[in-house]
Amino acid sequence: MKSSVNLILKSARAGQRCRIRNHASRTFSSADKASSDYVQGSTTHFGFENVPIEEKESKVRSVFQNVAESYDVMNDFMSGGLHRYWKDELLSMTGVGPITTAMRSNTQGKGDFSILDVAGGTGDVAFRFLEAAGCPERAKSSGKDDINVTVCDINPDMLRVGERRARERYGNAVIDQSQALTFQEGNAQYLPFEDNSFDLYTIAFGLRNVTDVDMALRDALRVLKPGGRFLCLEFSHVTNPAFAAIYDTYSFNVIPAVGQIVANDRESYQYLVESIRKFCNQEELKARLEKAGFSNSKYTNMTGGIVAVHEGWKPLD
Repeated sequence: MKSSVNLILKSARAGQRCRIRNHASRTFSSADKASSDYVQGSTTHFGFENVPIEEKESKVRSVFQNVAESYDVMNDFMSGGLHRYWKDELLSMTGVGPITTAMRSNTQGKGDFSILDVAGGTGDVAFRFLEAAGCPERAKSSGKDDINVTVCDINPDMLRVGERRARERYGNAVIDQSQALTFQEGNAQYLPFEDNSFDLYTIAFGLRNVTDVDMALRDALRVLKPGGRFLCLEFSHVTNPAFAAIYDTYSFNVIPAVGQIVANDRESYQYLVESIRKFCNQEELKARLEKAGFSNSKYTNMTGGIVAVHEGWKPLD
């Protein structure tokens, strides 16, 4: 362990020529940015690199193919374990626990509650929903569960890891018998689901990897039922300048080095760091939600703005 730490620190010192490039000069003209399309012209960003629009999807797919097996472990290293707290807070904000408890105790009639977790391949968020809703226990009974979670991800390697973890953790019944959990390959920009299908749509640490965020938000609105809710947990922009400088130094120098040590893949984690800096700030993403058609849009910062949860509702009419 000590030798690994020394290697990380050595790599961090060598990384003082870090690739923050132009980050210091970033400006937050949120309203102007949100009023224009997220993707313009023939190129888009892949980290700090400009690539043809048609190439970004395959490049992102390759990144997550490379990190699929070590993704959740690397999240612990990258966030100091904070990603677990952030995901627990996301669960709390959804109200899935109280909603499904009330549904299961209702003896007057049956209702269903459908959750879509996009870019959730390894199941880390979906498993929280399953447990809060009592789905593993319900799977011990016969018949299909009226409460269900669908994990949708563009990367089959991430889905493979997620389904394997689910079967190891809960057994086969929650997938094969009660069908409370489903894994579905799909692109956030054009989801493979009917209109008005889900009560809740969540996406955690995935929206910034989508080629066209505006398109993904419009499709999120499409698949939600009227009155359905959208929540996005995503890395955002630190609000305190002093804290931001410390966070940048850590992100660009330490995280890629940890990626090299833990996953033997510096470049993928360099991209993940860079993608955070290229993504919308809090106000811009809120404006894009409103532009897509969501109502009552707002955001909640966590840990000084390192991450934020954005939410909005699909109008009833």
